[in-house]
Amino acid sequence: MSRRRIGFWYRTAAVICKPPLLVLFKRDWRGMEHIPADGGFITAVNHNSYLDPLSYAHYQYNTGRVPRFLAKAGLFKSGFVGMMMRGTGQIPVYRETTDAATAFRAAVNAIEKGECVAFYPEGTLTRDPKMWPMQGKTGAARVALLTKAPVIPVAQWGANEAMPPYAKEHKLQLFPRKTLRVQAGPPVDLSEFYGQEPTAEVLRAITEKIMAAITDELAGIRGERAPAEPFDYRKEIARERRAAREAARAAAASGTGDAAREPAEATAPAASAQPARNNRQTQEDEGK
Repeated sequence: MSRRRIGFWYRTAAVICKPPLLVLFKRDWRGMEHIPADGGFITAVNHNSYLDPLSYAHYQYNTGRVPRFLAKAGLFKSGFVGMMMRGTGQIPVYRETTDAATAFRAAVNAIEKGECVAFYPEGTLTRDPKMWPMQGKTGAARVALLTKAPVIPVAQWGANEAMPPYAKEHKLQLFPRKTLRVQAGPPVDLSEFYGQEPTAEVLRAITEKIMAAITDELAGIRGERAPAEPFDYRKEIARERRAAREAARAAAASGTGDAAREPAEATAPAASAQPARNNRQTQEDEGK
């Protein structure tokens, strides 16, 4: 089939989610003409708020081409959220297990059936200090190379203003009313890579091209110039750890034990934030 039918569960999710989104937010949606009317395709989306999957899903639902998200397997296990994830046909990602490749096989199968599969190539909320897309992971690139399906870059902005990522206080800021801006761009031209072996270098080159396209769309939304290089969270963690070790060694050499502890403690929160996620990022670069 060329289109995924909007079935009972997706319509139920829309009935639950759309009314509050319509009431609480304004919308600025652009580029819907780039969403293919038929056939399987990939969307590659930036991630800057826990709310932005709802913003993007609302946009995509209104095109008539409902997406299948790749999401953490834990979300499928129990409760209402798990029931909705299973009912709407989302794709579980089993990280750090022998089943990790299952999600990519499921994504390929869905695209070959004519469906839309949505990737968040960053694999997590952006850590870029100015909220630009980070360096991406290579899962979307691998599926794109296998299927040769169109890859549509999608940028969004506004959900992060209502719910900033990693905010500890005043997390939800609904007023004044925010505008959810979503913009799809033309398919990323990956034809130069077709027929090549999926080596690490090829997958990284494809990923960089996809992330550049997303960033270009976001620059248009924001009306700002994007950074020349995407933020690399792993390098930032390594830099902070090196700084902590150097500060500790310098303090120890000067004989100031308390001073030796303070720099390490000051940098510990950033260096140790979400250790399980950091460990995953040092493994094969293939997240959602």
